[in-house]
Amino acid sequence: MEQFLLDQLGDNQNLTVDDVERLLRYAKDLVQGLTKLKTYRQGVTVFGSARAAATDPYYQKSRELGQKLAKAGHTVITGGGGGIMEAANRGAHEAGGQSIGLNIELPTEQALNQYTTDNLQFRYFFARKVMLAFSAKVYVFFPGGFGTVDELAELLTLVQTKKILPVPIILFGKEFWQPLDDFFRTKMEEEKATIGSDDRSLYSITDDIDYIVEVADAASQRQIDDIIQETTAKSAADHQGAML
Repeated sequence: MEQFLLDQLGDNQNLTVDDVERLLRYAKDLVQGLTKLKTYRQGVTVFGSARAAATDPYYQKSRELGQKLAKAGHTVITGGGGGIMEAANRGAHEAGGQSIGLNIELPTEQALNQYTTDNLQFRYFFARKVMLAFSAKVYVFFPGGFGTVDELAELLTLVQTKKILPVPIILFGKEFWQPLDDFFRTKMEEEKATIGSDDRSLYSITDDIDYIVEVADAASQRQIDDIIQETTAKSAADHQGAML
């Protein structure tokens, strides 16, 4: 990889040494992430606000979910931060399960929580998002801010465009997520037709923790290598199925 980039530097006058060093940092995040995740089978990734206090009902529900998933034998994966992420890791840790944190270096908010059994630090958001997508057989979204909504939109887009295989995407907390679902239906589907009539079936909304565990129990497990291979094959084909 380094030699390839050095060759590019010699052949391309617009590419600087700083560009090459930045690309190597990108590669480092991705390689370290894949190396770590390949030691685990897919688990359940939990997203949500880093700002939720331990007294928040959603924190308590996330902690309960982490416990029940771990007791059922599922690895619990989060972004490694506080709030909802901490709660899910905490529950899994307390139940004696695997509790993974894929943390991001940020100037505020995002310190690694103390309830992970294994963790990885990322410098770049995009690399961390790739790892969070590869790591799960079920995605659970608790109430959160822009980061949570960003992750949700990306996963919905990846499934909608068939860049990844269909996977359960569960939004926990009807009072929080139902208004967004209503917006998708009234504005995007019915009024503007910017999404298809079946696109809202890509996710479900629930207030039932046990339902999430049942979905996780029913979801087929695949090795991370298989996910990478499938995704690469899809990305290498154009819309007519010809290899690019």
